[in-house]
Amino acid sequence: MSGIAVVLIALGLFLIGGVISFVKQGMPKGVIVLLGLCGAMSLAAGLLRV
Repeated sequence: MSGIAVVLIALGLFLIGGVISFVKQGMPKGVIVLLGLCGAMSLAAGLLRV
């Protein structure tokens, strides 16, 4: 497993955690969707590099 893959997976999990936090805070839906999309793409990129 390369270092870049680990960083991308960690970043994806961090962003997904941010989505959960933003939902609890009642942030605008556009921000939540954008953050969730970025988190999912980062997580997918990390998993594909494994």
